Amino acid sequence: MTELDEHGRPEPPIAADEAATLLGFLDYQRATLAWKCSGLDAAGLQATTAASTMTLGGILKHMALNENGWFSRSLHGREYPPPWEAVDWEADPDWEWHTAAGDSPEDLAALWQRAVDQSRADVAEALDSGDGLGRLAKRTWPDGRSPSLRWILCHMIEEYARHNGHADLLRESIDGATGE
Repeated sequence: MTELDEHGRPEPPIAADEAATLLGFLDYQRATLAWKCSGLDAAGLQATTAASTMTLGGILKHMALNENGWFSRSLHGREYPPPWEAVDWEADPDWEWHTAAGDSPEDLAALWQRAVDQSRADVAEALDSGDGLGRLAKRTWPDGRSPSLRWILCHMIEEYARHNGHADLLRESIDGATGE
């Protein structure tokens, strides 16, 4: 059974195989973002701090895009699901950040949760394929190389950790709530 901390986040396993350890740390980072965004209304999710235009709602939408982009699109070679498939990324490469303010807290949370759920299924499918963490992404980088599932998991842990630092500052500026 997974142990939860005082904020309801699953503790990563302390003695597990590589896949379970990486997935444990990714789920911990996902739960941290959910905690930082919990209980906020639209104004809270749209709040900024200092000179940055970054918002918690923007982080949620950005991370939903990253979940779909890395696990479904890159790893499995699938097309983007809605709403990403209709975006003109050349016209607005930061579309998810710019449009989050027009989304309700419920819609942002649901978009992110659907992306996380799909990512979990995508990772399970990849791990079941027999290649394990060495499974290469179907979409390649411009130079022709393909990242492994191991690389993608490490990258997503880093992506969440980076934005969770932003989320710490934003949440504290909104209502004073702090915590790791």
